Amino acid sequence: MTTELIIIIGIVVVLLLYIILTYNGLVTLRNRVKESWSDIDVQLKRRYDLIPNLVEVVKGYASHEKETLERVITARNVAMSANGAKEKGEAENVLSGALKNLFALSENYPDLKASTNFLELQRELSDTENKIQAARRFYNGNVKDFNTKIETFPANIIANMFNFKANDFFSIADEEKENPQVKF
Repeated sequence: MTTELIIIIGIVVVLLLYIILTYNGLVTLRNRVKESWSDIDVQLKRRYDLIPNLVEVVKGYASHEKETLERVITARNVAMSANGAKEKGEAENVLSGALKNLFALSENYPDLKASTNFLELQRELSDTENKIQAARRFYNGNVKDFNTKIETFPANIIANMFNFKANDFFSIADEEKENPQVKF
């Protein structure tokens, strides 16, 4: 065998190894994104399951607040049927706003605020919100890693060859990014 042939075979082997390792790395990152999205889904399901119970408890104390309760249920249904991180994020932001209105409503009903069922559901929902935030951060971190990998050279060549696509971040609404106004 000539030296040129050995060099060419060596280059081809190194190139194939690079393609295989890069492809496997992209698959791993893509699966991490899917796994972290699944974590968000689990917490959102828990949240969706708590909302009807919360609405029923509030309905018992504030039955004439029908419009607020209907907004919460409608927002929940829209969020449950949303697909993809972008659409799901927008729907979740609407649901969060509706829940804030529901909790603000409780301020007008001292009996409701003192209800053990309401307090327990509020605590569970708060705990779930914290878990959703943690899952969102984990998901967004994985999306950042994956998107960075498929956009950087030379991995972007492999990503394009095998049709890897960037994922959307699961973000919060612009209103929620603003500092709350405190007035005395």
